[in-house]
Amino acid sequence: PPIVRGELRWCQGYSEPGAGSDLASLQTRAEDKGDHFLVNGQKIWTSGAQYADWCFCLVRTDASRKHEGISFVLIDMRTPGVETRPILLISGSSPFCETFFTDVKVPKANLVGPLNGGWTVGKRLLQHERNGLSGGGDGRPRFDTGHLRDVARRYYGQEEDGRLADPDFRTRLVQHDMDARTYALTLRRVALEAKSANGPSAATSIMKNANSRIMTDHCEMMVEAMGLAGAGWAGEDFTEEEREAGRIYLRVKSSTIAGGSSEVQNNIISKRILGLPDPSSHTY
Repeated sequence: PPIVRGELRWCQGYSEPGAGSDLASLQTRAEDKGDHFLVNGQKIWTSGAQYADWCFCLVRTDASRKHEGISFVLIDMRTPGVETRPILLISGSSPFCETFFTDVKVPKANLVGPLNGGWTVGKRLLQHERNGLSGGGDGRPRFDTGHLRDVARRYYGQEEDGRLADPDFRTRLVQHDMDARTYALTLRRVALEAKSANGPSAATSIMKNANSRIMTDHCEMMVEAMGLAGAGWAGEDFTEEEREAGRIYLRVKSSTIAGGSSEVQNNIISKRILGLPDPSSHTY
């Protein structure tokens, strides 16, 4: 209940400077000290860590095994030894942080699931995250093609018959609208299937990649329609909408990385959905 009311904030301690796409190579250690773990290491791209009360974190508890040596623990962000440093992005915002753990004591009671069984928990949560990033949480996409059409009419103007004045942009806008509507319908179907299947599946990887592409197209077309005004960053010569369009355009580029890069999603799709062999297991 405190989480739902916004009284308790959490952050996710997954990625590390040397463990991004290959998350299972993470090196943040949790040593068994009897009644507690002693955690040392670094996480990166920790969303909202500077505001969080708690962190759910993947840590290494067995250095001799890769996936099977990872555990899932809950860390109180007020514990001595926890430090966060916001990262300033090119868009001007700082939603992510570097997070450092130096001799952080974590009670054994904060272990979620079995010891060395954290990878299974972490993978399941990533499915939920990708479901949310794709709009699957409420079955609605994260972009408004109607608003894009209005912006295009405003900046490009219209012909006598009401059509958008730029024929090339008009053609691409129609294709984008078709893609967005198809995606929205698919999103609704996947959301219904997830309910009947008791949660999201590997299909969230398909939806995340599709959403990243369509959102990127949307933001690029928004800036393109505005022309030079879409490059505005500050000052009274640009409207708030124009300044915001440029920032969103820069921010959306990270959608192909956040929550698992597009390349990682392609690997999941090939193995978990299409049943293709893992290329890493073959010698060419």
